Amino acid sequence: MKKILNADVDHVVEEMLAGYLSAYKRYYKRIGEYNAFKYKGHRKDKVALVIGGGSGHEPLFSGYCGAGLADGVACGNICASPNPELIYETAKAVDQGKGVLFIYGCYAGDNLNFDMAEELCRADGMKTAHVRVWDDCASAPKERITDRRGIAGDVFVIKAAGAACDAGLAFDEVVRIAEKARDNINTIGLATSPGTLPGNDKPTFELPDDEVEFGMGLHGEPGIERTKLKPADELVGRMYAELKAEMNLKEGDEIAVLVNGLGSTPLLELNIVYYDLHRLMAADGLKVHDAEVKTYCTCMEMGGFSITVLKLDEELKQYYDAPCYSPYYAKGELTGAVSEPGDMEEEETEFAEADVKEAEIVRSKEGELAELNAADARNMLLYIADKIIAGKPYLTEIDSVIGDGDHGIGMAGGMQKAKKKLLRMEDETNAYAVFEAAGNAMLMSMGGASGVIFGSLFLAGAKGMKPKEVLTAADVAKMERMSLLAIQERGKAEVGDKTMVDALAPAVEAMEKTASGSLLNMLKAAEEAARQGMEDTKKYVAKFGRAKSLMERAIGHQDAGATSVWLIFQGMREFVEGR
Repeated sequence: MKKILNADVDHVVEEMLAGYLSAYKRYYKRIGEYNAFKYKGHRKDKVALVIGGGSGHEPLFSGYCGAGLADGVACGNICASPNPELIYETAKAVDQGKGVLFIYGCYAGDNLNFDMAEELCRADGMKTAHVRVWDDCASAPKERITDRRGIAGDVFVIKAAGAACDAGLAFDEVVRIAEKARDNINTIGLATSPGTLPGNDKPTFELPDDEVEFGMGLHGEPGIERTKLKPADELVGRMYAELKAEMNLKEGDEIAVLVNGLGSTPLLELNIVYYDLHRLMAADGLKVHDAEVKTYCTCMEMGGFSITVLKLDEELKQYYDAPCYSPYYAKGELTGAVSEPGDMEEEETEFAEADVKEAEIVRSKEGELAELNAADARNMLLYIADKIIAGKPYLTEIDSVIGDGDHGIGMAGGMQKAKKKLLRMEDETNAYAVFEAAGNAMLMSMGGASGVIFGSLFLAGAKGMKPKEVLTAADVAKMERMSLLAIQERGKAEVGDKTMVDALAPAVEAMEKTASGSLLNMLKAAEEAARQGMEDTKKYVAKFGRAKSLMERAIGHQDAGATSVWLIFQGMREFVEGR
């Protein structure tokens, strides 16, 4: 797929955001050096609204910040949630002392990272709440509504919540209005062609030219049915039937409708979709209060469209109709332009920092290591980082089969940040501090579920430990047990759920059984247990992440997170063995 990108695709988010904020500097101001920004003209003395999620879905989320909309936006990496620090800094920049409401799509990574950000905010004395949007009715049955994904319905929830904030409602009332809007919205999508993430050679999924897929997720998550391409009225009819049944729509119901292009579908076709949809709704006696036909929520150049329906009452209409403005979404007569002294002066744009230089790996002695001093621990983590970065194409290929193909990019990016931190720690004598620094760098940079989970793999077992210059096999085993407990507490995954825990849990058990022996033999046992756990994921139905919507179709494919765990233990063994 041809893409208009610069040679170094690792910085697409930074470059995209720098361009956006330069073009619309009359409205927005960047928050420090973070991939986040705030609306300059937001009203004072009100509840603050912060939105965010992975980049690559523009104009979601960056296009819905402005007058009567969000006050700040936290932008994650491509198809990966923003990290906790980024979200926290965004909230801190817009907090008015009346509370901060977070709105984001319901995905494992977003849920984990926003939860951790809320903990940081509350520790600072901020009142917070969140509303997770789960409008994709094809992604899980109604009885598992909290497992559903957030897609184009985010737009209507942000609209209602932004109006409630600007109306000066109390914190609890703003949350209630946002939840009420969320609970009256459903969306179903249809894909005609895939998108390709920057840095990936392959698209997020494969779909023959003569087929479409109903219920396809924004990241290429498989939908509910593939069929041959049919006339627009037949496709729309099928989707409308799903929404009508899901929402129990009946004559006299008043609704707002959003027909959304997924990236490459032209407006000509989107308007034909609404033509067919309107005829069906009119025949059923539905009252269309308002309709929008445009591109609102995308996945790169993905082809297809989604239909979102918001069921209205008089209260929701009040907030839906309230004026709002951003460069990509507007109602009423607001322009939202805000001029400040010096705004029109050109500012030098700062892009992402220079790439991490290639690490020089040094061991304290030749041959097998019996223990890890701080320098060896640091060099081992550098070796692992290089191994994961080199394995990026392999991890991407695995994740593309049952996920969205971003695991390799996320892991490689997180490891680069860890390397950058580790390269500055040559004089560190506390071995635990090396693991903690690497984990914290991954946690605060990767975003997505992987950032929280794999950051915790290094961080959780080392944080708060009494400084120690040398780690024995038993110390490493204890550290990984603590990390496993923290990961399971945060993510709730168990063995058999088709996650990285399937590799990590048996590896930790193997370490504990062999910790009285040599460090190398312990790591050999852990590596083999992780490999077997990774292989076992091929037998499981996914319970977490984007693969969970596949159900039985995920059987036969290994989990990318479990694969990364195996590679990490393999790297530990290789370093200690001296290979």
